[in-house]
Amino acid sequence: MVRSRFAPSPTGGFHIGNLRTALYSYALAKHENGEFVLRIEDTDKKREVEGGVEMIKTTLEMFGLIWDKYYVQSERQKTGIYERAAKKLVDSGHAFYCQCEAKNAKEKGYSKVLRDPCRDKKLKSGAVKLKVPDNERVGFVDFVLGKEVSWDSSSVADATLLKSDGFPTYHLAVVVDDSDMGITHALRGHDWMPSTPIHILVYKYLGYKMPNLGHLTDILDPGGGKLSKRKGSVSVDAMLAEGYLPEAVLNFVMLLGWAPKDNREIFTLEEFVKVFDVGGLQKANPVFDRNKLDWMNGEYVRQVKSEKLKVKIYDFYKGKYGEEMIGRTVPLVKTRMKKLSDYEELAGFFFERPKVDRKMLGNNAESHLEAAAKVIEGLEDWNLEKLNEGLMKVVGENGFKTGEFFMDLRIAITGRKFTPPINESMIILGKEETTSRIRKCLPKKT
Repeated sequence: MVRSRFAPSPTGGFHIGNLRTALYSYALAKHENGEFVLRIEDTDKKREVEGGVEMIKTTLEMFGLIWDKYYVQSERQKTGIYERAAKKLVDSGHAFYCQCEAKNAKEKGYSKVLRDPCRDKKLKSGAVKLKVPDNERVGFVDFVLGKEVSWDSSSVADATLLKSDGFPTYHLAVVVDDSDMGITHALRGHDWMPSTPIHILVYKYLGYKMPNLGHLTDILDPGGGKLSKRKGSVSVDAMLAEGYLPEAVLNFVMLLGWAPKDNREIFTLEEFVKVFDVGGLQKANPVFDRNKLDWMNGEYVRQVKSEKLKVKIYDFYKGKYGEEMIGRTVPLVKTRMKKLSDYEELAGFFFERPKVDRKMLGNNAESHLEAAAKVIEGLEDWNLEKLNEGLMKVVGENGFKTGEFFMDLRIAITGRKFTPPINESMIILGKEETTSRIRKCLPKKT
């Protein structure tokens, strides 16, 4: 059985790259009717963020990436599974105890010493480090890149496997866990490639079968360089807060490193799983294209039924706007919306009377607005058909230019030049409010 895993650390926000790794791992397993494992790698307690585990689970559930098996490394650590593996490596001569003081690499810089001074001291306690051999070729076939990648072990440093506090580092835990959980395929970020020779050696010395390893491309920032989680706009939470729909974000992520055979762009999760093929995983680094995301999100907004979109908008603005009025205005603006956050700009004038800059009005605005106000005030039946009929009649009778007439009307009522259909908007605003806004833009009579 194909079994893949997503193994995040609860140390901060959920980055778009994390979502992609989870999605591809999920699709890889489910395409083959296999199992998808969620493993929380929480052995670095100093960096763990409160609530981080629940945030990971909630995010995956939101996108429909439901796991079949669930593990937590700190719970597994209590069983001694990592210590037993470390001891086995020491006993076989492939690891050693080290009592050197641990350095903070960020503060003091990464060590350039490849061979640890403690490796031949035969110490009986301390942190456990891998005894890397010299002049040995270490390699594997990367199933994403489709080629063999190898290193000279002389360039690989003695890596810490088990810290002195009994907690494993990633190098030991990932090997023990992938083997113990029967992981057949492991996808991970390209930044883990330099660590791979360490893991290959640990697999070899523990006598474990290594899963198929694949390293995904880096997602590039449009401005250059690798997309960083420090840029809040590419965290999943930030994108949702900007008004992107989860379904659209997931669809966008599908195509950040994977290409379908038919150039199709819109996929549900179920459709994506059905056509997913590891051969479609790309080798060239994709660029995070915000314009494409906006386009795709707009496509999804238009697919949402107005009644459901009303609720989404209401929830997005946390009740700032009345649900009944949102429901009436959504059909007018949904085709213009790219994100939920566009609603306020497009429909805000329904909720709050705008400040009108009279400089925006045309030279004949006074005549246009006076004529429009008289027509509207004289309407006995307040409906779109009668409003259209009355306004077009006054345009014809006065020889007004249709575009200029309705532009002045639009500005007087909404304060903007680009809005939803203005006649439909007036019907929603009501006869009294519409007339009041028009009259307010006319000069006061003395």
